[in-house]
This record gives sequence, C-alpha cells and structure tokens, in this order.
Amino acid sequence: MEIRARIGWNIRRLRVQYGLSQDELAYSAEIERAYVGHLERGTKNPTVETLEKLAIVLGADVSELFLKPPAGATLSAPLKPGRKSS
Repeated sequence: MEIRARIGWNIRRLRVQYGLSQDELAYSAEIERAYVGHLERGTKNPTVETLEKLAIVLGADVSELFLKPPAGATLSAPLKPGRKSS
C-alpha cells in the first residue's frame, strides 16, 4: 500500500471510529470537505500542517496516520449519509 493510501486509510479509520462525518472533520480541522475526501481516497498529498490539524481533531498523534493496516484489515464501513439528529 502506498503512503497516500495508508494515510487515507488511517484518517477514515479514525474518523469513523469517532463517528465524525467528513464535513465535521473538515470543519474542525479548518480544511475543505472535498479535500478530506481526496485524502481518504489517497488522491492528494497532505502537508505536514494538514496532517497535524487532522490528528489533533482525531485525538491522535500524527504518527498514527502512518500506521500500516493489519494484514486482512478492511476499510471501515461508511457512516450513514445525511446530518446527525440533534
């Protein structure tokens, strides 16, 4: 797995683990929502500053975004679409 895909896998894993939508993650990290999608798909290269912002919001150390997925691990299922009820 190339590094961009690994970073994207870990961003999505942590985001879904904490029940955050891409919108919520992007808003809290002060980045564009579409950019979060690109990062999760491994189609864009994040800056170190962006990785730091995401890690802070996700309650993780930046190094956690570089972890190799365990053998046989599957990507987290997406969250239900739409807004969360208040």
